[in-house]
Amino acid sequence: MASKKDTPFDPARTLGLLWRVSEKPSRTGLSVDAIVHAAIEIADAEGLDAVSMRRVGDRLGVGAMSLYTHVPGRNDLTDLMTDSALGSLYSGIDEPTASTTGWREGLRFVAERNWQLYRTHPWLLDAQGARAVLGPHTNDKYEAELRVIDGIGLTDVEMDSVLTLVLTHVAGTARALARFNRVREESGMTDVQWWEATAPVLEQVMDRDRYPVASRVGTAATESYDAASDPVHEYQFGVERILDGVAALVERAQPH
Repeated sequence: MASKKDTPFDPARTLGLLWRVSEKPSRTGLSVDAIVHAAIEIADAEGLDAVSMRRVGDRLGVGAMSLYTHVPGRNDLTDLMTDSALGSLYSGIDEPTASTTGWREGLRFVAERNWQLYRTHPWLLDAQGARAVLGPHTNDKYEAELRVIDGIGLTDVEMDSVLTLVLTHVAGTARALARFNRVREESGMTDVQWWEATAPVLEQVMDRDRYPVASRVGTAATESYDAASDPVHEYQFGVERILDGVAALVERAQPH
């Protein structure tokens, strides 16, 4: 997300912006929320790289310099966009537990909501950093998702690790799907068309005697997916296998 001007990274400043600690009213009606909303609209339509202070200012009908009074830099803006987008994930902190029965259904619910969030806001995959965005919506999300596995016999560290495992898998397969969609769009070919063009050449150059297992499994998978792979299947399959692993962890924690 390019910008001609940015201020040095200041986590305390960003945290204050996320929680709207000292937002000053503007006579022009400009606000942090308005800036973030405009930036998200641009990112949803064109990706995170398309977001700049100039583009946001144009969308709001003001000069880019006017925005810096409210949002000092692009790092701040990215964090604000991320936290704001997470606010649409659940209707409230209790939704994941109130909408499901049992931890397994609860984790499946959490996975699906996050999967759909990436479909709606694919730029979130590019906005993720090594450190969490500690805004109000991010904290609500963490609390809501942890509650579905609270009290099932896991330690606090195991709860955090289980949730991280589920969310990392969702993000990885969502990223693969986004990449697939981008390749389809850029190439102008469907997966079937790509395979029809590739298969005859592959038959000539690939020695099935050298790769008997890869040939058998690859053929079966391709016939099943109508493509080289299927991120949607990988997402669903992976979630169920993770839940199987959590079930074994929960069982091990039970007194015998």
